Amino acid sequence: MEPSTLMTAHIHFIGEQISLIHIPLAHYADYLQPLLKLLSQHNADDASGADPSVFNNVNNVSWAKMHPFLNISITPIECSVVCSKDLVEEFFAPVVARRNQGLQGDIATISSEEFVVISVEGAGLEAGQRVLDLTSPLAMAGISIFFITTYFSDYILVPSKSHTQVIHALEDRGFQFDKTSSAYINVSSSPHHHRSPSATSASAKLPATPPPTTLPELQSRTLSLLNRLGIIPQVHRSLHLVQCAAASGGEPSSPQDLQLQIGLYKSLVTPPRFLSLTLTETDPASLLLEKAALRNFSSEGVLLGNKGQCLIPITLDLGKLPFDRAGIVCGVAGKLVGGTRGGGEEGEPVEMSYLSTARAGTVMVEQRDLERAVEALRGGEEGLDIV
Repeated sequence: MEPSTLMTAHIHFIGEQISLIHIPLAHYADYLQPLLKLLSQHNADDASGADPSVFNNVNNVSWAKMHPFLNISITPIECSVVCSKDLVEEFFAPVVARRNQGLQGDIATISSEEFVVISVEGAGLEAGQRVLDLTSPLAMAGISIFFITTYFSDYILVPSKSHTQVIHALEDRGFQFDKTSSAYINVSSSPHHHRSPSATSASAKLPATPPPTTLPELQSRTLSLLNRLGIIPQVHRSLHLVQCAAASGGEPSSPQDLQLQIGLYKSLVTPPRFLSLTLTETDPASLLLEKAALRNFSSEGVLLGNKGQCLIPITLDLGKLPFDRAGIVCGVAGKLVGGTRGGGEEGEPVEMSYLSTARAGTVMVEQRDLERAVEALRGGEEGLDIV
């Protein structure tokens, strides 16, 4: 049966070439100015000390609406930036070239591969099942992905070279392009509808290792790989995160818009232990940050969200894996959803969200569900060690 998430989803391709940047936490200060410039697209050398309210909006568009897609994430493992290739070349490439001279070990890197972003709207279902449903068709086709859960939507990054293969994977699940909404929608007349893979899809270039044929096989492969490489999930119990969004729709120079920008500057200038910001042209700004950092957003009307609900991050350092890793998100989500179904209140699986960064993955679960999530990841033949 086709997952109900996919039955109701509207899937858009965001038409811009995207690059990923990995910045070691030890080098964060070297990249602070480029990070701040992304939030203003301002080239002043003293951006880190300026009041963001003095920056002019471009073409009367809010700073929060100038990016087709932007994600800045600081986690316990790395700082990661996802933005347009052009902005990477303008703001980051010169700094990377200059700062990396003579350095060895963990250095800042820019992905050699380009990516496209898929926006998934109206998915419904609990968060954990949604992650599993949205990633499994691509993982089963051997397509590597990065997955970002935000307050309003889910975003999937796929290699540009896999664009055609992704479309075929969607079409095999009953999706067609709808010109009215400019989105791929599921037009299956029956929830049991499932096309056989098309000839073009079958002949698409596949990874050297054939993709798994079942979700349990995918999950087993993923967990076996993590165990073999000694990738141990780490629970950060002292980090209490909240998922928020801008209360303002991004009206240029509105008080809420400026207060949000100032709050972000404050949060970034003092290196945060955890922060993830996603900006797009369509949705208000989405934020995942420490509860203690809410004080940087002085007014009650700046951020939406349940600020009393705490999420605990579980991080996986994936630096030992190649950039084109496939199945990690789906495999971990499947382990969590399957391992916690039938427990807790009314047998529901844990609520979870996922944040992919350049070299890491972070699962967020509610504080009340943390022990169930930990036991699920540890359990079974392919259980993971956790610290």
